[in-house]
Amino acid sequence: MNGLWSALGEIDALILALADSGPPRAQVVVCPPVTLLTEVCTRIAGSPIAGGAQDCHAEPAGAHTGDISAEMIADCGARFVIVGHSERRAAHGETDEMVRNKALAAMRAELIPIVCVGETEAERDRGEAKSRVDAQLRASLPDVADALALVVAYEPIWAIGAGRAASPADIDSMHWVVREALKDRYGPTGDALRILYGGSVKPDNAAEIFEVFNVNGALVGGASLKAAEFLNIVRAA
Repeated sequence: MNGLWSALGEIDALILALADSGPPRAQVVVCPPVTLLTEVCTRIAGSPIAGGAQDCHAEPAGAHTGDISAEMIADCGARFVIVGHSERRAAHGETDEMVRNKALAAMRAELIPIVCVGETEAERDRGEAKSRVDAQLRASLPDVADALALVVAYEPIWAIGAGRAASPADIDSMHWVVREALKDRYGPTGDALRILYGGSVKPDNAAEIFEVFNVNGALVGGASLKAAEFLNIVRAA
């Protein structure tokens, strides 16, 4: 829940910087608040940046005041939508089943869902991190997946906004859990699905995080609010 109209200058700066440095070798996606989504998608058209939303409703339309359907998001020109972010799960009580239905809604609207999973600090302290994430994956993901039409993001909740990322060893261990669950679920496709790491990713730790096996990208929070910071993460990728 960040970004007013005045923040659109950061999008323009990002577009110009990427144009000057040539097409990035990583896929770049920006997920602004829905109030700016149409304008952002208009500005990034023709650039190497894709647009996405931060959430969607599972139904295509109806009496759901204040909600945004996947079809509406696609109508804005977006290609991605984040579902099941830890803040949605915690603050809005979203269950694995709700997240799965939102992922299916995204696919219905020909959007690519970025499905988030992750454990709390208490769950990690109890030794439940791997079992918790495995259970979330099994209940939150659709039964059928295409390697280019589904993205999974592992976000250790205890690292989000804490100013500290999980250690490379922590990330490696948990991303193997995610990878094995995807392979078990989808077979060879599970080996090709992209797994993002999210949790205090910053310009000064991005390169180290990207070097971890099975880390195929990042879900960036606070460091995405300024074009210069975000661009350094893109360059690290």
